[in-house]
Amino acid sequence: MEESTACPFCEPGKPVIANQVAYVRFDKHPVSPGHCLIVPFRHVANFFEATRGEMLALLDLLEEAKELLDKKYKPDGYNVGINVNECAGQTVMHLHIHLIPRYRDDMGDPRGGVRGVIPDKRKYPAAQ
Repeated sequence: MEESTACPFCEPGKPVIANQVAYVRFDKHPVSPGHCLIVPFRHVANFFEATRGEMLALLDLLEEAKELLDKKYKPDGYNVGINVNECAGQTVMHLHIHLIPRYRDDMGDPRGGVRGVIPDKRKYPAAQ
């Protein structure tokens, strides 16, 4: 149980939104204004270890968080991401979903979206 006591997500602080299973908080190091995290209360390492009920509760909060961000920040789009394990960029081993608001012209060419985690694969090859 030592692992969970050192976990920054096991203590939700003051959540922005919550249900019985999970909560929403703003990211302490946001990629863009409104960047938030959806986190289960139970210490579970990644999405694939969550129960079906936890997955559904997380998705409910993802939708609620989007509605909140639509009103407060009025973004032009979103990226939704879940990093699973260190090789995929996970640095806190407590499941969390990133909801990242995107704004027109926040980068030169956003095509490829989450494919950009591997820069050479971001763009699709030209049609032959």
